[in-house]
Amino acid sequence: MTTDARLASLYRMHQRLEEELADARAHKSTDDSDIKKLKLRKLAIKQQMEQLRETG
Repeated sequence: MTTDARLASLYRMHQRLEEELADARAHKSTDDSDIKKLKLRKLAIKQQMEQLRETG
């Protein structure tokens, strides 16, 4: 997989997690630990994207 393709894939995952986070925040029944897990996954993907951009 090329760097551009990998970045695009990570970007799509990041966007999906953003949508999941928005849904989770909209539902009062969502546990805070679930929101934290989503945020951590989103951050990990963002870090992977940044690393790919730096190393190309």
